[in-house]
Formats: sequence, structure tokens, C-alpha cells
Amino acid sequence: MTLMLPAGPAQARSIAGVAPDLLASLRGESETLPPVSSTVLVVVDGLGALPLRAHAGHARTLTAAMSKKDAAASVFPTTTAAALTTLLTGEMPGAHGLVGYRVRDPRRDVLVNQLTEWEGAGIDPLTWQAQPTVFERAVSAGHPAFAVGFAGHAHSGFTHATLRGASFVPAGRPAERVATAWDLAERNPGALVYCYLPETDKAGHKHGVDSAEWVAALEDIDAALRLTVPPGVGVLVTADHGMVDVPAHRQVVLDESDGWHDGVRHIGGEPRMLHVYLEQDADAAAVLGRWRRDLEGLADVLPRDEAIAAGLFGPEVSDAATARIGDILAIARGNRALYDGAAEDQRGRNMVGQHGALTPEEWRVPYLRFGGFAA
Repeated sequence: MTLMLPAGPAQARSIAGVAPDLLASLRGESETLPPVSSTVLVVVDGLGALPLRAHAGHARTLTAAMSKKDAAASVFPTTTAAALTTLLTGEMPGAHGLVGYRVRDPRRDVLVNQLTEWEGAGIDPLTWQAQPTVFERAVSAGHPAFAVGFAGHAHSGFTHATLRGASFVPAGRPAERVATAWDLAERNPGALVYCYLPETDKAGHKHGVDSAEWVAALEDIDAALRLTVPPGVGVLVTADHGMVDVPAHRQVVLDESDGWHDGVRHIGGEPRMLHVYLEQDADAAAVLGRWRRDLEGLADVLPRDEAIAAGLFGPEVSDAATARIGDILAIARGNRALYDGAAEDQRGRNMVGQHGALTPEEWRVPYLRFGGFAA
């Protein structure tokens, strides 16, 4: 079988083009964005275009700027580590190398959480993610660069991999982060400012996209973005991915007693998109056949070479990225999730909102222009 990326509307753009376009707008050379004195990139983590439209009454600021064409395509897998790195480098996962949530470090043959385990796993952000960030490119061109986010994120390995080149500015609630971003852009002509808003992603994981908690988080962000954009500043609001709600009865548990781990050394990724790493002496064809048979109708299962050939990770996949991709990929269909029953930590089964696969809810994200970009 060959799995292709989902089709989007004819006007759809990729989030991989956001960073280069923002830099071009500062030079007056963008084909899609007007020239501006400074620019702000606002990323609302986990906010899909379809869930946003479905809750338009709770996000009047965002949806007032949103037409049918104001959407962009995320990347595969639709997870923060992969998609946010694409947004901040302009490169697809096959090039920047963050190809999933938990992937194998080939050097040590262990799974590493790409958001939180850099230091403990001894991974160097400068080599694991070697592509220049949009902030490094901005600074090299003479533009000030800033990243506004939680103080606790300032020195993480993931921050060093994706935000290097930017001066990190901590701020609290969404309204404070937005106000700080607007102020930095106004006081620093030519600046590129990044503002990270993860509240919808957190509420969605814990309570679900249709929950009162998720709606409250969306309303809080929408209210923050009502703040008037300073003259000459262009603001682009987008997301890394969306999400779907997975009820408990849609969970598929891969129990060791049922033979799911025969020939399997590690199961990484996340419940909506598993990286399956095989033992060196495993019969790869037999394992692939078994997974395909037993997950028929529940997930798309394909070997690494087919996934790469289909362009799932982008047009070019480096040797380093290839070594991190599972021998087999299992991509959940619909609103199902696949859980490793042998994993010590089963807390993930409490998550309601999830992402990583290829549904339109996960794949399509808003692409909204404010301030100088809305002109």
C-alpha cells in the first residue's frame, strides 16, 4: 500500500513557508504578505482550522479574519515537535530531523521524548536539529529577533533546537504574552517576534476539544488578540497542528500477551502515529503483515521506505532523519488511538484530545493576518 498526504484546498499553503515569508516581508520581497516595519508570528498550539470554525462564536477576533482560504497544511506527523520545528526553520521534518514525539536515538538505541528529554538523553540540540532557525537567519540579516513564552521554557533542549538566535522574553498569561510581543515589535524596528500560546493544546489534551475548558482557553486567547496591533507591524496567527477527541472506547491497546511485541524492540511516536522499531533479527515482512492484518480498518500501516517515498516527511529526508523513523509506521484512522500495552507509563490513556495522524482536524490549521498584514 502507498499512503499519500491528504488533499487540501487549491489555495492551501504549508506551514513550512511561514518563516521564509515573514523574513521576506521585512525586506518587502514577499509575494503573499505586504511590507511591514516589524513582524510577529503567533502560534496557537493545537488549534486546528476546523475546530476553530466550529467554535466561531467563542473566537470572534480570530474568525473575523478567517475566510475559507485562510488555512495552511501542517506536517506529518501532526505533532508539536515536528510541526513547530517546521514553523521555526522553514524545513520539513525529513530535513530538520524531529520526526515524531518519541523517536529512537540510533546511537544509544533508546526512545527520546523530543520535547522534554534532551538533556537527560545527552542529545545536543545543535547537531540533532542542525537547520538554521528563522531567528538565526533574521539576526544574520540585521533584524532583532525575540521569542515570548513561559519562563520555564527558556533553557530547554527543545528551545535551543528551535528558538536559537532569538532573545527569550518570559511572560505569563496569554494577554501578557501578546502585549509583550506587540511592544517588542513596536520598539524594535525590523524585528521578528515569536509569541507562543499553548493553552488550547493543554486544555484539549486534558478535557477534549468540545469541552468547556477548551472553549475557555480559546476565549482567553481570542480576547488577548483583540489588542490593537501597533502601526506598521504585521501579525500572522497560525498553529502547529489541530486535534481530535478520542473517547475511551476508541482506544486500541496493543497488549504484549497478544503478540504485538513479537519482533518489536521499541514502540515510539504517540498514540495517533506510532513509530515501530524492529529487532535486528526480526522478519520485517512478517511483522508488517501481522500489523496490517490486525489493524485493518483501524490504522494505515506502512514500512519506512514507503512513507519516505510517499513524501510524508517532506521531499527530502536526511540520513539522520531516516535513522530515527520507525521501521513500520501505524497511523490511526478516524478518532482512534493506539497504545503500547507494555509501556510502563499508561497516563497517556487519560488524554482526550490527541493528534499526530492525518485527519483534516489535525492537518489543517488557521493562517490569519492582522495589523500590517491585513491591509
